[in-house]
Amino acid sequence: MHGAHNLRPPRGATHPKKRVGRGNASGHGTYAGRGLKGQSSRSGKRLPYDAFEGGQFPTSRKFHVLRGFNNKWRIPYQPVNLEALDRFQDGTTITPQTLEQAGILKHLRQPVKILGRGELHRKLTITAHAFSATAKARIEAAGGTAILITEPGQKDS
Repeated sequence: MHGAHNLRPPRGATHPKKRVGRGNASGHGTYAGRGLKGQSSRSGKRLPYDAFEGGQFPTSRKFHVLRGFNNKWRIPYQPVNLEALDRFQDGTTITPQTLEQAGILKHLRQPVKILGRGELHRKLTITAHAFSATAKARIEAAGGTAILITEPGQKDS
């Protein structure tokens, strides 16, 4: 009769438990694989948990006291100031690709945010992922327009 209750592991899959401490000829004599002294060489209660650090204050309990905080929702923008955009001609349409070709951006892996440092004397159409309030006001004061790029799946704010 065949059935799940008759299944056995294949030959060679199971091994007898290693019997340590049965003389030096066995290769596991004297200290029986436990080393010399110390907490792990003693008999009795084993270590309390995986992250036990020998009585030192555990790192896992220390973390909330350590300084710093990483905001997992932070969006790392590449900042571009208005003073860098004043080199373009009047009526130019500026996109992140244009900024990369001009050498203002190093790459296009992160979104671009236009910041308001410096003056803008040209009428430009600027397309970016974000604008500071000052930058938007100065672009519009110079007669230009600020167009927001929304990534797919990103909420309009």
